[in-house]
Amino acid sequence: MTAIPTLGRLPAADGAIQSGGSRERIERIYAVLRKRICLLDYAPGERLREETLADEFDVSRTPIRRVLARLEDEGLVRSVHGVGTIVTDIDIDALEQVYQLRVELAELIGKLSPVRPDAQKIAAFQTLLARCETLVATPDARKFAEINMDFFHLLNSLTANEPLRAISELLYYQTTRIWLKTASRLESYQAVLNAEITIFHREMADIVAAVEIGDLEVVGHIRRAHISMSFLRLRDSAHADATRTGDD
Repeated sequence: MTAIPTLGRLPAADGAIQSGGSRERIERIYAVLRKRICLLDYAPGERLREETLADEFDVSRTPIRRVLARLEDEGLVRSVHGVGTIVTDIDIDALEQVYQLRVELAELIGKLSPVRPDAQKIAAFQTLLARCETLVATPDARKFAEINMDFFHLLNSLTANEPLRAISELLYYQTTRIWLKTASRLESYQAVLNAEITIFHREMADIVAAVEIGDLEVVGHIRRAHISMSFLRLRDSAHADATRTGDD
């Protein structure tokens, strides 16, 4: 099997972390750490040291503890007695039920308190589509993951139903790093990456077309199909590779 490719060095802590009140700083630190975990900047099994993070973000250890506790509640890290906070490992089979729930929730975007996109929102979707078109020409795993995250948040803004937004975000971040970990271990990694980017671009183009005419129910149907098929492709590829190499 191939090793997980290097996705790039950790981004520096955002200088804006220090602006705003304590709640805003905690939210920003949380968003940075969650993104690092989901981009595999912090690999499964890696220890996150409170003192190191406190120094990086120029805060006391108290807000760092709060952020790590929140990440633990969401299943992204775990506290090990005598060791510290460890980034959790991920397994595609263990996440199958999470994906199943994500499939069902995707369709609700256009049904529960839909937010009709204005010109600014449509422009944001079009900008993201242009970024994806560039990615098709020059495939890159990290940029793919980042665009996928941005796309998720843009889609999530199409509903004003706060419980739906919250649970969708929680489940998304529980599953999003599985692609980088699983696909990168495949012998056919580059071919899988290229194919997934091409498929993702088609999905995004279809969704942007639906957003432009304000048909959010169609957006939900497209998203539901994409999540389902993406999971099945990745699971089948992982099982086939494991069988071929004798790891299953």
